[in-house]
Amino acid sequence: MNDKPEFHPQSFAVVGAGPVGCIVAAFLAKGGYDVTLCDVIPELTKPALNPGIIIEGAENLQQVVNRTCTNVDDLADIKPDVIFITVKANALPLIASAIQDFYQEGIYVVSWQNGIDTELEIAKALGEKPAMRGVVNYGCGLLGPAHVRMPFHHPPHYIQELDPGSKAAAVVIAESLTRCGLKTDHTDQIVSMVWRKSIMNACMNPVCALTGLTMAQAMNDPIVFQVVEALAKECVKVARANEIVLGWDYYPKAIEYMRNAGDHKPSMLMDIENKRRTEIDFINGKFVEYGEQAGIETPYNITLRSLVKGLESR
Repeated sequence: MNDKPEFHPQSFAVVGAGPVGCIVAAFLAKGGYDVTLCDVIPELTKPALNPGIIIEGAENLQQVVNRTCTNVDDLADIKPDVIFITVKANALPLIASAIQDFYQEGIYVVSWQNGIDTELEIAKALGEKPAMRGVVNYGCGLLGPAHVRMPFHHPPHYIQELDPGSKAAAVVIAESLTRCGLKTDHTDQIVSMVWRKSIMNACMNPVCALTGLTMAQAMNDPIVFQVVEALAKECVKVARANEIVLGWDYYPKAIEYMRNAGDHKPSMLMDIENKRRTEIDFINGKFVEYGEQAGIETPYNITLRSLVKGLESR
């Protein structure tokens, strides 16, 4: 007999008031959940209370959240059932360490981010039981604080737990998101999904960041496309050498997907334009790392990572 209480999350926290975080916070609040939006920059969160988070584009929504805060430590008093981390992956170790100070069993922490192995950073601090990973299938950018442009939304999104014992909770979180309008499915193939998405991010993000081109411009420039194509083939080789399942037809489908991405600035280009650190270490840096592990040379990923790091240091 299982007398363990069922998981019924009612309180959610979203750490990061960028476009990804604003979208998940707005939809959860629309669904009637208690939502706290947390960001170190108070100007980014203030409009979420009045007039509310505004989403325009593929989805159109204006929604207030219950509260905001500027420090992860403040969540200790709120005691959310689920914490979504939506900041850039480079801030993960610091945030996971802050959550560790007030973490108690029964709280789940979801990496709702780009990049490879972000969920492992959560597990390093909190253990595997509360750690979950999501794959997000919408494009977005900030027009202003709590004002999001959402050029495309291709649900479902996906979520998976690290610890098999947390599967039931992951299913409930997926159902909660779906109920709010962000259709999310539980999966047991999250690693494959993360890599399939990360290969495309590793192709488009650094190339656009370095050239200043949108995704459509990069894909339609025959000279620039040569670099995108070489990156894609190199990343696929690294994935397969590490026994990551991509599917036999992944490469042509990935190229087709990127060709249809539209006139959209990827997040790394926006980071460079706004003089912010990028997620290059969790994207191209991971292909370099896994390439070394499998004995695969990665000259294109090494070069792009180095050049983006050079822009960062500027």
